[in-house]
Amino acid sequence: MASFHEKGSVGSGDKVATRNDAAFALDERRRAALAEVDNAKFSWFHAKVCVVAGVGFFTDAYDIFAINIASTMLGYVYGKGQKLNKNQDLGVKVATPVGTFVGQLLFGWLADVVGRKRMYGVELMIIIIATFAQALSGDGKAVHIIGTLVVWRFLMGIGIGGDYPLSAVISSEFASTKIRGRMMTAVFANQGWGNFTAALVAFIITAAYKTSILKEASVTNLKSVDYMWRILIGLGCVPGVIALYFRLTIPETPRFTMDIERNIDQATADIKTVLTNTSRVDNDDLVQRVEAPRASLADFRAYFGRWENFKVLFGCAYSWFALDIAFYGLGLNSGIVLQAIGFGTPPQKGVEGVYQNLKNICIGNLILSAGGLIPGYWFTFLFIDKWGRKPIQLMGFIALTILFVIMGFGYDKLTATPAATKGFVVLYCFANFFQNFGPNTTTFVIPGEAFPTRYRSTAHGISAASGKLGAIVAQVGFAQLKDIGGTNKFVKHILEIFAFFMLTGIFSTLLLPETNRQSLEELSNENQDGFVRGPSRKSNVTDV
Repeated sequence: MASFHEKGSVGSGDKVATRNDAAFALDERRRAALAEVDNAKFSWFHAKVCVVAGVGFFTDAYDIFAINIASTMLGYVYGKGQKLNKNQDLGVKVATPVGTFVGQLLFGWLADVVGRKRMYGVELMIIIIATFAQALSGDGKAVHIIGTLVVWRFLMGIGIGGDYPLSAVISSEFASTKIRGRMMTAVFANQGWGNFTAALVAFIITAAYKTSILKEASVTNLKSVDYMWRILIGLGCVPGVIALYFRLTIPETPRFTMDIERNIDQATADIKTVLTNTSRVDNDDLVQRVEAPRASLADFRAYFGRWENFKVLFGCAYSWFALDIAFYGLGLNSGIVLQAIGFGTPPQKGVEGVYQNLKNICIGNLILSAGGLIPGYWFTFLFIDKWGRKPIQLMGFIALTILFVIMGFGYDKLTATPAATKGFVVLYCFANFFQNFGPNTTTFVIPGEAFPTRYRSTAHGISAASGKLGAIVAQVGFAQLKDIGGTNKFVKHILEIFAFFMLTGIFSTLLLPETNRQSLEELSNENQDGFVRGPSRKSNVTDV
C-alpha cells in the first residue's frame, strides 16, 4: 500500500505523496506495461519480427556454409594439385568463426549500451559489404586471393556475430510468454534453410556450368569454376539487402526503453504502438526517467558474482561451446567426411571428375540438410513451448553422445561396404537432426531469456562467443588431426572426440533453469518488488 503524510500550514488538507508513493506508482505502471507484452496474442507485428530477424539468420547460414562447397571450387582454381593446402582450407573456413566470435562480444555489449534498434541493421550492412567484396576478390603478386578472402570473411564474421545477440534479444523481448520459445525458434530455424539453400544454389550453378566445365582443356585452367564460386558467394548478400530496410525501421524494444533508458512513459506508449500496429511517435512529453538498477562493471560483478547467476551463464556458455565443436566440426567439413567414407566419389578423372565431384558434394549436402538439419529445427518449434527448453537440450546431448559413439567406434565397419556407407549417412543425418532438435536451438534460446534486460544481450553474446570458440577449436583441430596416419584416416577418432564433448554437454545442461512459460523478469533472478525506486532526480521533463 502507498503511504501519505500531510504537509503545509495549519488547516491545509492537501496530502502530498512522498517519494515512496511515486516509486510505488511507477513500479506498478512498469508491471502493467510488461504484463501487456507478456500476455499479448500473436499478431502481425510478431510475424514481422520473426521474418525480419529470420532473414538475417538465413543469410548468416548461407554465407557460413557456402564456403564448405566453395572451398573445393577454390582448390580447383587456385590450389596446387587442384586442392587447397591444409592452411589455406583452414584459413577460409576458420576466418568467419573468428570474426563471429568478435562480433558476438562486441555487438552483444553495444546492444545493451546504445540500444537494440541503433545496432540492428549495422551488422547486416557489414555482412552485405564483406560478402560482395569476396565475390570481387582478385589474385595478386603481393597478396594471394586466399589471403584476401580470409580478411573479408573475418569482417563478414563480425557482422554475422552481431546478428546472434541482437536477433535473439529483440525476438525475446517482443514475444509474449506463451509463444516466446516458438518465436525464437522460428527465427533460428532459418539457419537450416540457409544451409540448404547454399547447397541448392551450388547444385544449380554446377548444373548450369556443366557444359563449360566439360569443355575446359585441362584441370589446371578451370576458368568456369572461377565464375561458379564467385556467384555462389556473391548471391549471399541478396537476402540481406532485401531485409536491411525492415531492420533499420524496427522499433526499439519496450524493455530496453523501460529498464535501460529508464523512460516508462515512452515504453508504455511504444507497447500500445506495437500491439495496435500504429506508427511510433517520439514525443518530448513522454520522458519520465526513473531510478532503477543500472549496468556497470561493479553491478555486473555483483550480479554474476552470485553462484545462482554465474552458473546459468556458465551453463549457457559451456553447453554452446560443447555443441559447436561437433556442429561446426561436421558442418564445415561435410564434404571431407563424405569423401572420406567414399559416398559419391567420382570414378572419372579430368574435367569430368571435377564436375562429378562438385555435383556429388552438393547432393550430399542437400541430403544432410533436408534429412536432418531442417526437420530438427521444426520439431523443436513444435515442442519447445510444451516440453520446455531443458528437456529438449538434455535429450539432444544424450542422443548425440550415443550417435557419435556408434559412428566413431563403428567407423571401419560402417564404411566397409556401399550398403554400410548408406547406413553411416543415415546416422549422420540423425546427428544433424538431434543437433537441431536439441542443443543447437536451445543454446540460442535460453541465453535470450535467462538474464536481466540490462545484461541480456551481453550475456547472450558471451554465450554465443563461447560457442564460436568451440567452432574455432573444432575447425583447427579437424584440419590438424584428420590426416594423421594418412588422408582422412583420423576422422573416426575425431567423431569419438565429438562424443566426449556431447557427454560433457549433458552435465552443463543440468546447471540451467527451465525458462518455459515464465516472464523475462521472473527469469532475471532479481526481486521485482521495488525494482523502480522512484523518479530520477536528474530527470528533465519539458512541458509543452
